[in-house]
Amino acid sequence: MAYDRNTTTDEVLEGTDLSGRTYFVTGGNSGLGRESGRALAAKGAHVVLAGRNPAKLGDAADAIRSATGSDRVETIACDLADLESVRACAEEARERFEAIDALINNAAVMACPFEHTSDGFEMQFGTNHLGHFALTAGLMPLIESAAGRPGSGRIVNLSSRAHQMTGGDLDDPHFERREYEPWASYGQSKTANVLFTVELENRYAGRGIHAYAVHPGGIDTNLGRHLTEEMAQGLMQYLSESDPDYSWKSIPQGAATSVWAATSDALEGRGGFYCEDCGEAEIDAEATDHGVRPYALDPQSAARLWEMSERMTGVSYPV
Repeated sequence: MAYDRNTTTDEVLEGTDLSGRTYFVTGGNSGLGRESGRALAAKGAHVVLAGRNPAKLGDAADAIRSATGSDRVETIACDLADLESVRACAEEARERFEAIDALINNAAVMACPFEHTSDGFEMQFGTNHLGHFALTAGLMPLIESAAGRPGSGRIVNLSSRAHQMTGGDLDDPHFERREYEPWASYGQSKTANVLFTVELENRYAGRGIHAYAVHPGGIDTNLGRHLTEEMAQGLMQYLSESDPDYSWKSIPQGAATSVWAATSDALEGRGGFYCEDCGEAEIDAEATDHGVRPYALDPQSAARLWEMSERMTGVSYPV
């Protein structure tokens, strides 16, 4: 079946039976994470929704159970801006679950004021990249347990076309020596999501674990909660200039590429690339309406970011 920007989660999963598989989704209480969980649960999957607010997670899980009739929807607390919370989440997950067929690193913060995480990292880089880097390390034993089964052993990292804004500064990722700019920070974190994908593939493809970076498209969710009116107007101007045919996606359309990357048979045995509109994106150094920048796929930068991230978070991946 041919997919495009209008494809929805249910269309991606049409005719699919996910019984016996477990999917772990960060940012599962709302927006794309909640929709990903709903679509997967509707096809029989065991879904684990992770987020920092247990009450909102509980409401999301109840809504998914009601919509799908599934009783295999669980929640787990995880604040990606707090490494202690991330470690506790991973430890609890290893105790509660036997395997994770696919991890969807969906949660993010966008264009927030200059803030720091509990561990002193710049908030966007710390949450969007370092929090997920540490969580993935803690969950890797569960991902490895599922690797080798068809459609399993997958890690999906939500990036964004915002990675085209900047490749980031690996010498100053926390804006300690340069003036903070919210969009530069967001773009840097989204580039980091792609580089993380590249190095995950490099290190773990031989074990049957594959990683994918995903651009969901533009969707009106609470991700934009930090935008001032001026920032929102500036974003719309940027989008209209960079993509004259730009239009918003619905939430089911926006979550479709994540669900596709987590489940599609077409991706079996390969990974390490950037996806958009339920397909592998072109590498393009200039296009502003599609594609992935070469710097986001650079293996040297990916390896350097990985080493930095290990030092910053203190985590060690299974070897």
